[in-house]
Amino acid sequence: MTTSFPKIGLRFGLASAAVTGCFAMVLLASLPARAEDANPVLAKVNGSEIRQSDVALAEEELGPSLAQMDPASKSENVLSFLIDMKIVAKAAEAKKIEDRDDFKNRLAFARNRLLMDNLLAVEGKAATTDEAMKKVYEEASKQITDEEEVHARHILVETEDEAKAIEVELKNGADFAELAKKKSKDPGASDGGDLGFFTKDQMVPEFSAVAFALEPGKISDPVKSQFGWHIIKVEEKRKRKAPDFEQVKSQIETYVTRKAQADYVTKLREGAKIERLDIAAQTATPDAKTEMKPDAAKPADSKPSDSKMAPAKK
Repeated sequence: MTTSFPKIGLRFGLASAAVTGCFAMVLLASLPARAEDANPVLAKVNGSEIRQSDVALAEEELGPSLAQMDPASKSENVLSFLIDMKIVAKAAEAKKIEDRDDFKNRLAFARNRLLMDNLLAVEGKAATTDEAMKKVYEEASKQITDEEEVHARHILVETEDEAKAIEVELKNGADFAELAKKKSKDPGASDGGDLGFFTKDQMVPEFSAVAFALEPGKISDPVKSQFGWHIIKVEEKRKRKAPDFEQVKSQIETYVTRKAQADYVTKLREGAKIERLDIAAQTATPDAKTEMKPDAAKPADSKPSDSKMAPAKK
């Protein structure tokens, strides 16, 4: 957001102008000190400064190796690392390490990688507008809301005989949830076999076929799947609801960011001349150069799918 100062319609005299000029001089004189205060020098190594911003950058770069440290230990270790790095880097300069070919190759690679990462970060951030994210959300929501969901419980046992015995108990009035707690080998047994709401493709076909055919309140005959034998009770059915935007905002932001980055790379590829000499060398005509435009720049994340936007199961 750009903030502009209000325009002043009055004309100041020379005295006012002088006062204003002095005030501006004071402000300008104070700016460097404030900037330094915001980024203080923490150490000097042979006269070379290490500032707070250097520590922040190192913490970001070192990342996981610092995760288990408390803040004080982290800062101390990072500053010590930066001091050592400056000392060793200076020694490397004295030994002309930077003139070696392997160093130059690594430096060029690191430079290109850093340039790429920074530019893609800028492109990704620019693409993640509220309008773009809401559009993705609305498109994904349309695919979700027409799908049927079932809320069911089940009791899972190892043999058909066990399942038939449980079926008899249920027909004689036993409570389904209590039987599930006592006899089901499923991890959800402690919740009375409650599976929450699920769509047809979220369960194995044998289970889904029976669950979606049952009416609410009805109990199935024994059903065999790769996990064993099930007795299923359907609690209710409904049309699937899309989660609130805020629930899936981070997923959508990731998708929009990565898609924008991939599209940007693809656009750059289309304008570039790419010659794959490794492929040309494998052909019958070694001197031929094959121009390639591979489709490697695809989004790392697929578009938010039904399963990604599904509310968590109970």
